[in-house]
Amino acid sequence: MRQSLPWIAGAALIALPFVYREPYHLHILILILIWSFAYTSWSMMGRFGLVSLGHGGFMGVGAYVTALLWNHLGVSPWIGIPIAMLAAAVLAVIVAYPCFRFRITGHYFVLVTLALSGIVLQVITATRDYTGGSLGYTPDRTKGNHLWALQFDDKLTWYLIALGVWAVGLLIWNWVDRSMDRYALEAISEDEDAAAAAGVNVTWEKLKITIISALMTSLSGALYCQYQMFISPDTVSGISVSLQMVFAVIVGGLYVSLGPTVGAVITILLAEILRIGFGTKAVGWDNLVYGVLLVVFIIFLPKGILGSIIDRLKTLRKA
Repeated sequence: MRQSLPWIAGAALIALPFVYREPYHLHILILILIWSFAYTSWSMMGRFGLVSLGHGGFMGVGAYVTALLWNHLGVSPWIGIPIAMLAAAVLAVIVAYPCFRFRITGHYFVLVTLALSGIVLQVITATRDYTGGSLGYTPDRTKGNHLWALQFDDKLTWYLIALGVWAVGLLIWNWVDRSMDRYALEAISEDEDAAAAAGVNVTWEKLKITIISALMTSLSGALYCQYQMFISPDTVSGISVSLQMVFAVIVGGLYVSLGPTVGAVITILLAEILRIGFGTKAVGWDNLVYGVLLVVFIIFLPKGILGSIIDRLKTLRKA
């Protein structure tokens, strides 16, 4: 059941736009797929006890580096996105390597990554002459080849791109899940000293999964920027984005590949319901709801919605 769920979901999502093409609903699905990829990238670390609040920083780097290279230097996103991903990977190494090398773990590691999100947010805001600061930033519209600029007016094209990236995220998640790295990281999360005594290179294993997670997160930020054609510090960087990732993954299911996708459905639909139902009166309410639900799920449903459903089905089958 657990292994067949991604295939069933993938087949349904591929067939959907050829049957139903209402623009608004396609827009919501594109956002869900892009954010699902971002949440999946966070779960790559979170499931092994590496709780990070710095992923908003990686996402901001992916979005802003891509847009700035296009606007100021005319560098195509096809080149700018790999550069942005490389920048996020370098940032991850700079922050994570000293932590892992000197055994900065637990809540101390969380605080370091929290500072990372805050620093990236402040840099974006402080360099407002280039980034637009808190007012946001808009990539220049292309006047020529839309493919070169990675700008498409057709939502079906963006849907297929987002669907492909989402599928790649699931493949990476499952690849890690079935590799020897999973057992090494699980051993590290239980007892670093025992894992090191068994021959596990603790620093390298933790650094490797952090780099993979940072690369994926920065890619999701770049794609979000190219699709929305507008970014701001609050939407792609900072602590609020990092907390949104934590909430979505825990609510959906941290230890299931489709758990982050379920979390993305909940977060995006919640934001849309509040926006449509209450308008500007509900600004910031989604973060309040995230916090309340996060506490409730941690206490009463620690495996998340999808994880709990799968466990329940296994119990019923055994019975």
